[in-house]
Amino acid sequence: MSTDGSRRRDVTVADVAKAAKVSKAQAARALGNYGAVSDDVRERVLAAAEELEYRPNELARSMNTGRSNTIGVVVGDIENPHFGLAMRGITDTAKKSGYNVILINTDEERAAEVDAVRVLLDKRVDGLIVAPASSVETSHLQQVQDSGRPLVLLDRAAQGLDAETFAVDMGGISYESTKYLIESGHQRIAFVSTLKTDRPYEEGMVLDSSQISDRLEGIRRAFKDEGLALPADLVRLNAGDSESVKAITRGLLEGPDPATAIIASDGLIALGVVEAIQEAGLAIPADVSFLMYDDFAWTRLTTPPLTVIAQPVYDMGIAAATALIRRIEGRKAAAPAPELVARLIQRGSVGAPQRTAVRASS
Repeated sequence: MSTDGSRRRDVTVADVAKAAKVSKAQAARALGNYGAVSDDVRERVLAAAEELEYRPNELARSMNTGRSNTIGVVVGDIENPHFGLAMRGITDTAKKSGYNVILINTDEERAAEVDAVRVLLDKRVDGLIVAPASSVETSHLQQVQDSGRPLVLLDRAAQGLDAETFAVDMGGISYESTKYLIESGHQRIAFVSTLKTDRPYEEGMVLDSSQISDRLEGIRRAFKDEGLALPADLVRLNAGDSESVKAITRGLLEGPDPATAIIASDGLIALGVVEAIQEAGLAIPADVSFLMYDDFAWTRLTTPPLTVIAQPVYDMGIAAATALIRRIEGRKAAAPAPELVARLIQRGSVGAPQRTAVRASS
């Protein structure tokens, strides 16, 4: 006698075929939506599958069709709301097209990314979307392309890799935002990033991330156009957890020539910077101006509301998933990819500095 706690065995294709009074091969074709099968047989098979609550064996189906209807996504830090919003765009688009998504987080470690790509390929995903931990060391991504599996890059480019990349022009918006700070009277402008390096930043050093490299190049160009020297001593990389971000911020605000404005490269860093400023008993923008990348709801709820560089992150995710699915299905692009443009939104966190730095001699 069965009870509510008992479990019946999984329903098989053979069970569905028997209930529909067709052969197992006909049932498999109807359920897998491949090969030739009449409308009558398909209707009977699908009705029997629904009645029996049949659930397909995804591995077996992928072996029959060559497709798993699964997309693999690799990002550096899912705790970062930037990637969370991009993932929402990816998953919304994938779901509409009948694809599932497998997400792997790498903590921005290239070795972890190499392992993640291998795992996803072993799981027979139909294609991959990757936000590369390194824009320089990308041999594992080249191997994906060599295998014939479609690959799309998200947020960051990869040197020497011919892959569709969906990212914002960071150099242009960085230049614009830095010019805005300079025109507001700032010359001691700090930039804080989580990018991991083995030594402190030096102007001209090669960086692993195309995003951070482009942002710093935009900052450098803005200073050069104003006849000013880049304050390279205020570029702080290797920001980690909240405590390290706060320690970095305290260092930027101390000393005889402190930063008068700080740019945070993402939302998590921004929280640590703002907290450190408050703990130091300083006010934004009266004592230090502040600008951050990405626009989240909380940035409009602070006092004052924060000046931000808003990126179309959700749209970036949609565009990446759309391009990957198109490539998986062998379709040509119906229209050019949407232009992904960031905007500087000026609110209340930037003001004139209390003291002016010395202009570099020409």
